[in-house]
Amino acid sequence: MNHPIPRAPGEDWLQGAVDGHIHACPHINARRLDVFEAVRQAASAGMAAIGLMDNFSNSAGLASLAMRELGALGVEVWGGLIMEPPAGGVSPEAVRIALDYGYGEPDRGARFVSFPTHHTRHIARQENRSRAYIEHCFHVPDHGPLPDPLPEILDLAAARDVVLNLGHLSDPELVRLAELAFERGVRRLLVPANHAGLDAIDALARLGSYLEFSFFFVSHATQVGLTHVDSERHRIAAAPVDALVERIRATPPSNAILSSDAGSALLPPPVESLRCFLMLLNASGLPGEALVKMIRENPYRLFRVRAAQPSEPTAQPSHAASAT
Repeated sequence: MNHPIPRAPGEDWLQGAVDGHIHACPHINARRLDVFEAVRQAASAGMAAIGLMDNFSNSAGLASLAMRELGALGVEVWGGLIMEPPAGGVSPEAVRIALDYGYGEPDRGARFVSFPTHHTRHIARQENRSRAYIEHCFHVPDHGPLPDPLPEILDLAAARDVVLNLGHLSDPELVRLAELAFERGVRRLLVPANHAGLDAIDALARLGSYLEFSFFFVSHATQVGLTHVDSERHRIAAAPVDALVERIRATPPSNAILSSDAGSALLPPPVESLRCFLMLLNASGLPGEALVKMIRENPYRLFRVRAAQPSEPTAQPSHAASAT
């Protein structure tokens, strides 16, 4: 007699879910899976969409290829540009290319543009890099006008209405960059917030930013040194679960997004990583209904997932700290 395989706890939450932060692209670290496998696994779990992140290249082309080859599976796939040096750096030209890169409509072009996530002064100082290395890393000045080419990059993101990910910066840098981005018309702001302070979370949410919290930072992958943007190995600071839950609770429900940030060979595949993350947060006291909102409704709206039913998002400043 054949016995059905029991569903793992939390699998039902993955129905219609979006994971906008998957590292299935080629890398100098071993990957857990490739892009096609990531799409197939997401489809098997009933997920709606995934986003491809790559520190070394614009991932919009791989996303376009995945849609061409596997679009019939029903999983929407997008890519984008993290402006790390190997991917062209903080460059308007690199952004312009990413925004149109692919095989053609409707699956062409970056859905997000991100400031550096590793090659920043904030991260370089944590990694005890040399003074010369730190000097050449991206940072946001604490006063005065934004230096070139940042205004042009903000204008490009605003004109195309793509998600602008602010990268891994200090809290003051994040808040200032978000304010200036909003002033220049950017309405889709995403902020990695795994280590953000509560005051910064409040300020960013009031600007309409979405705050992203990821499984990677509570996982064992933080316990070893990994390569990220060059051959040096560095640990990423872990976020204790209780502290992460406090940050999520401090974020308005309509501004929080959960992701796996998985793809490293050290971690389970992204689908399983996301399920584990949901179960961990639920066991820590966050209700299932809130978690589902953070992996369905909120990322649907932010990334304009075509299957999404919720109303259009767009960031709107609110003294009630809400982005709805």
